[in-house]
Amino acid sequence: MAFEPPQRLVRALGELPRTAQDTQWLERLPELAKEALERREVEAQRVLAPGGRSSLVVLVRYADGTPAALKLAPPGARPDRELAALAHWGGFGAVRVLDSRHHEDDGAILLERLQADVSLRSLPEAKALLEACGTLRRLWVRPPAGHPFETVTERTAVQSEALRSAPPETRALVDTALDLRSQLVAHPPEELLLHGNFRQGKVLAGERAPWLTVGPDPLVGERAYDLARLVRDRLEDQVAASAGAAGARRRVNKLADSLEVDRERLRGWTVFRAVESGVRALSAGRRRDAELLLEFAAWL
Repeated sequence: MAFEPPQRLVRALGELPRTAQDTQWLERLPELAKEALERREVEAQRVLAPGGRSSLVVLVRYADGTPAALKLAPPGARPDRELAALAHWGGFGAVRVLDSRHHEDDGAILLERLQADVSLRSLPEAKALLEACGTLRRLWVRPPAGHPFETVTERTAVQSEALRSAPPETRALVDTALDLRSQLVAHPPEELLLHGNFRQGKVLAGERAPWLTVGPDPLVGERAYDLARLVRDRLEDQVAASAGAAGARRRVNKLADSLEVDRERLRGWTVFRAVESGVRALSAGRRRDAELLLEFAAWL
């Protein structure tokens, strides 16, 4: 079986700052995948395509026919942190790790098999948001002692530095986002383990539980930061609905109230994360995505 990385993964990695380590990982990916399979004594069935933007996922099975999924991510994606978060959640609201013994050898993670083609995005919007909120409640727990995760303050500090060199046409929104971020990190209200990249597409149907989250980019901080990415989910649909600023604010308020999160803190983090994503999309040449994100941020 060929283990060539899907083009979606290649394009996504090309948008990120590349390290020599990550470049080498991408070049050696077919070889690394074969080694990881042999090490865990599982057989490949097929590569998941189009797959994710940050990893290669191979659907596999044990000798007894038990299905599983093998995930390989570049070192820069810190798969060790993903493993630590999934292990801490222990399958409660999240995909379960099946074997972590060999992780330090190759960075790959063997996971229980979920239905990759059935996410919360397959549900009507109201039902999807209800299930998403229920999943987030399970994930927001105290981090383990001596955890390896960065904080919201640390991650957004790096992002803020990148924003300072944003194109002039985004300057007003960028300045607003940076001001909001400064106010938000000055007095963080809580320190919980966060998914870091939570949205409807990251919650898949399973057999052990109806819905389980995958693909965390974990960090420690306040719930409003984690919820902010969900606010702009199905963004094209939101823009097409023509509800504009009023609709965006209603969505913020509804999600904040559902999870007992401060409305203004959620609004602030939603603006910051939308602007940061929009500027990054602009620099990668994804102008349509950038325009949607920046328009949404302006509404708030």
